[in-house]
Amino acid sequence: MTSKANFVQQQGFPETDAPTCGLRYPALMFQPRVLGVLVIVGLFTQSPLLFLALGILLVWNVAFPKWNAFDAVYALLIARPRRLPRPDPAPAPRRFAQGMAATLMLAVAFSLLAGVLVLAWILEALLVAALAALIFGRFCLGSYLYSVFSSR
Repeated sequence: MTSKANFVQQQGFPETDAPTCGLRYPALMFQPRVLGVLVIVGLFTQSPLLFLALGILLVWNVAFPKWNAFDAVYALLIARPRRLPRPDPAPAPRRFAQGMAATLMLAVAFSLLAGVLVLAWILEALLVAALAALIFGRFCLGSYLYSVFSSR
């Protein structure tokens, strides 16, 4: 199994044949890549409002997976012009991972707002590590933890 197929399956999508994986993988990676860029901006600006907005947006995506904002942008800017299918709503492992990311983003925001900078930096480091593993290593810590917790 390729690392892309493994990633797609880890996200909760059981079909990992080459054509399905080829369509699904870029759609699944759109959100973490955009978040990665926005988190870098947040690291440089130390803006609690940016982390707060990202956390709230991720909470929205978990609560309403059919109306995921990143999937909508992907569908509008990438899928529609190329006549690709719109991304499917996130299954439970992906929503769990988004919930973990939302929790980290909100914790960073509240730490910055409270002036607890050391805690904010530690949480930012965890966030960067998780995003780097996801973007560069195709390993989603949240989805992995979901599989560990749900298999008991």
